Amino acid sequence: MSAASCLLTEDQFLCSICLDVFTDPVTIPCGHNFCKTCITQHWDINVLCQCPNCKEVFNTRPELRVNTFISEMAAQFRQSAQQKASSSSSEQQAAKPGEVPCDACTGTKLKALKSCLVCLDSYCETHLEPHLTRSGLKRHQLIDPVENLEGRMCTKHDKLLELFCKTDQMCVCMLCTVLDHKTHDVVPLKEGYDGKKAELGNTEAEIQQMIQKRRLKIQEMKHSVELSKEDADREIADGVQVFTAMKESVERSQAELINTIQEKQRKTEKQAEGFIKELEQEISELKKRSTEVDQLSRSEDHLHLLQGFPSLNALPTKTWTEVSVRPSTYEGTVVRAVNQLEETLSKQMKKLFEAELKRVQQSAVDVTLDPDTANPYLILSDDGQQVNCGERKNLPDNPERFDTCPSVLAKQSFSSGRFYYEVQVKGKTEWDLGVARESINRKGIITLNPQNGYWTIWLRNKNEYKACAGPLVSLSLKSQPEKVGVFVDYEEGLVSFYDVDAAALIYSFTGCCFTEKLYPYFSPSLNYGGKNSAPLIISPVNHTE
Repeated sequence: MSAASCLLTEDQFLCSICLDVFTDPVTIPCGHNFCKTCITQHWDINVLCQCPNCKEVFNTRPELRVNTFISEMAAQFRQSAQQKASSSSSEQQAAKPGEVPCDACTGTKLKALKSCLVCLDSYCETHLEPHLTRSGLKRHQLIDPVENLEGRMCTKHDKLLELFCKTDQMCVCMLCTVLDHKTHDVVPLKEGYDGKKAELGNTEAEIQQMIQKRRLKIQEMKHSVELSKEDADREIADGVQVFTAMKESVERSQAELINTIQEKQRKTEKQAEGFIKELEQEISELKKRSTEVDQLSRSEDHLHLLQGFPSLNALPTKTWTEVSVRPSTYEGTVVRAVNQLEETLSKQMKKLFEAELKRVQQSAVDVTLDPDTANPYLILSDDGQQVNCGERKNLPDNPERFDTCPSVLAKQSFSSGRFYYEVQVKGKTEWDLGVARESINRKGIITLNPQNGYWTIWLRNKNEYKACAGPLVSLSLKSQPEKVGVFVDYEEGLVSFYDVDAAALIYSFTGCCFTEKLYPYFSPSLNYGGKNSAPLIISPVNHTE
């Protein structure tokens, strides 16, 4: 064993915490070795249970068992070191900067091995010997060497701090308990230490729980990012496909327009070419006849002139006065092409809205009307799915109730995420639909706009649709909606309205900043003598195919 120990260096027998030869050495799971007391105290003080050398963190505190092999090796080394120290104290290490020097050494200060809480001095191996051998000194409390031993003394009474005042949460000396902390709850340091250690254990458990929650939150956020990326990739792919189809439609329409115009031009050119060829043939014939006439007119033979005259007098009979080539007309050609393109694009837009509506319908929620918010003139169905205007009822004027406007909110509120619901408006001449924040004013005349906490659209006079954006925005709809879908993305700040049957977007509020709960908002408007008696009906969402 001694031969083996001679092959090893001194550093291999030193604990990296106390920088002394191992005492009861233990090996932790990562393979590093420490004194059992050193690593135990280190883990008691620190929040994380980790290796001081490699910083590996252990989720559960390892069970510590003394490594007998290293213990024997360390004992051999310690014995050998003591023998060397006894032969020459000059061979002991001098205290280096940052190390605690021996208070008893004169001349060169050697490195202290222990500090005494009774003597308030630190000792090297040689000067520590009396505390290890003399019975009177053996009772002194030795600790790992520290420089500031005065910090363990009561500054007021110059006594050792050996008690803990639980009332004032401070360390005190025996004299403090008699004078300044007489009626306080004072316990020995060990008991205070055990209590604080238990609190640290609870704190550690709480911290680990908080860490776990935050790790779960990180996983949740990463998952949300992945879902968002999938949505983004899908949206990009759909967008590229749609715009590619639109681009192809435009290019195809352009090619067809150019081909139509060019075909008309070719027909005009062909007709003109035919006429020109025929005219050129007649010109050639007339030139020939002109030559013959000239020759005959010069003849002095009476008989020859009279016999040849009839044939030369037979000129072409076709008149070209009424014949003309008119330029092709292109009026309406471009307009018709653009109209056809518009129809094609409209079909593409319809497909887009159908796909969008299908996606938002995935966020469908159950919505029921809240009778505690309903205006006294409103009649709610027993299932809370329908509302219309009727005779006034005697209801308590609670703070949540609309007292003047014929309005009602849903029972359900939303403060995050997305939600969607559908309302049948068939047969009505007036209505309001949308969402409202929790803190809205519900008394007196109300102006619907985002500044007042309302994001709504309405119908007036059978066919006047407007978005209550403050100011009002007139909406041009191709058809009158019979069922309106309302979609909200809380984080995105988006409120959209859809014509469900036409799969068309009616209007969107964008860039909204929501900081409160949002409630679905309904107003069937007044009855107007039965002209607007049809109810608003919250309909189950039938997901589009």
